Amino acid sequence: MPVKVIDQLPAVEALSAENVFVMTESRAASQDIRPLRIAILNLMPNKIVTEIQLLRLLANSPLQLDIELLRIDDHVSKHTSESHLNCFYRYFSDVQDQNYDGLIITGAPLGLVNYEDVTYWQQFGEILRWADTHVTSTLFLCWAAHAALYHYYGLQREIRGEKLSGVYWQDVKQPLSPLVRGFDDQFLVPHSRYAQVPIQKYQQHADLHILAEADATGAYLLQNSRGNRIFVTGHPEYDLTTLDEEYKRDLAAGISALLPENYYRNNDPLQGPQKLWQAHAFLLFSNWLNYYVYQATPFDINQIGQNS
Repeated sequence: MPVKVIDQLPAVEALSAENVFVMTESRAASQDIRPLRIAILNLMPNKIVTEIQLLRLLANSPLQLDIELLRIDDHVSKHTSESHLNCFYRYFSDVQDQNYDGLIITGAPLGLVNYEDVTYWQQFGEILRWADTHVTSTLFLCWAAHAALYHYYGLQREIRGEKLSGVYWQDVKQPLSPLVRGFDDQFLVPHSRYAQVPIQKYQQHADLHILAEADATGAYLLQNSRGNRIFVTGHPEYDLTTLDEEYKRDLAAGISALLPENYYRNNDPLQGPQKLWQAHAFLLFSNWLNYYVYQATPFDINQIGQNS
């Protein structure tokens, strides 16, 4: 089944060109089923690109999903038009009395900013506290994962000497976890960040379980014991050209940037990148939706949080 979105969302046309089935509100109104309500708090600068990336992964599921795009109150986006945000996004304050089966919080270009200095850090914490009682399971991506780990467990990140950029092999550490069901023993994932939390710090918290990691990247995929918090420190949602665009952007800005590892054919930018991570990205999102949202959420959405 498809994801359901507002009829005029630009992602509809883009994904339809890829033969990805996205159902508009007008068509979904004729179906008599209980779709899963999934909210996406999009913190990325170019929100339209991120919308397409996430909806592509979410649409690869037999479940019908009712997607709600959320934004931080009083935060001005510099790279997405206000008309787009006004048309397709809702402020968190407008939905904080509602329940959702799932929530995705994206990364943000804040890798070198202290958490408390983030302009919306107070509301970010408010949203996480709300999610604990109003959302069945939350999936945190990249910056949001590290920020949430700091919020919940006090885990302070360490800033790397060089930006971690490239596509890296990850080792599955707990193959019996439903989140990695069907995964190969090793799989590739894009990473693009300055921060990292040492694995030893994760291991000090019995509630945290590392499902996949690598020497080069540290812990990539973690969850808490209940499964209502999933932490993904990389970018499985990235398009083929995303790392290439980031690399060229950094060079144009005069930032000393290392060539993204294991990304370009023969490590030559002139030969172009190769996409080697999409299959496991689809599987990760499908497993999350199936095992941590659909099979965990109550039929009556109003009952979410009653046993928290």
